[in-house]
Order: sequence, then C-alpha cells, then structure tokens
Amino acid sequence: MKQLTKAEEEVMQILWTLEKANVASIIEEYGDPKPAYNTVSTIVRILEGKGFVGHEKEGKGHVYFPLLKKSEYSNQSINKLLNNYFQGSFKSMVSFFMKRNDISMEELEAILKEINDKEQEK
Repeated sequence: MKQLTKAEEEVMQILWTLEKANVASIIEEYGDPKPAYNTVSTIVRILEGKGFVGHEKEGKGHVYFPLLKKSEYSNQSINKLLNNYFQGSFKSMVSFFMKRNDISMEELEAILKEINDKEQEK
C-alpha cells in the first residue's frame, strides 16, 4: 500500500469523516485559508489513481468516497513506522514515546489494560 503525502492525508481525513463528498464539500471542511478548488480536485484525482478514493457521477460533477477504511490505513502506517524506525519492536516504540512524550503512569496503565483485554479476547 502506498503512503500518502500530507496534503493527500488531509483530504482522506475529511473523506473518512464525511464518507461521501464533492470537491466543494471537502473544501468547506478546511480551516482558513481554504485551498483552491483546483488544488483539492487534483489531490482527489491523485488519490483515485492510487486506489484510495472512488467516485460516482452526480449531475455534472462527481461525489468521492474512500475505498480504504481509516483503520486499514492506520494499521499499515503504524506497521511501517514500527518496522522502519524500531526494528519491529513494539517495546522499543512504546519506550521511545514514553521518553519523548512524558506518558503518565495512568496512561501507561490504560495502555497495558487494553493490551491485557485484547489478549484475553484471543
């Protein structure tokens, strides 16, 4: 699966939220200053070419929708981060973020509880 650029990811975040939208609706979701119509239209067509977005004809225009679930992309991105920067070690990644972000004991305990809950489900 291909990685998204920052601009592409911004559009995908909007499409994941809206589920279906035309270019004008996507632009409305941006803060100020809003990007140009042609810029967003180009990004959407690039996303379509990469297989992330599909479209339906509606009147004279198109309505776009994500072909990939947000969770699928998130999993792929996390796995790439884990493998490229932490040699596949989840422990190393968590340790890195603990040191950099000052994770509190409460947050760490919540993470451990989620892990334990997942293990018990298996």
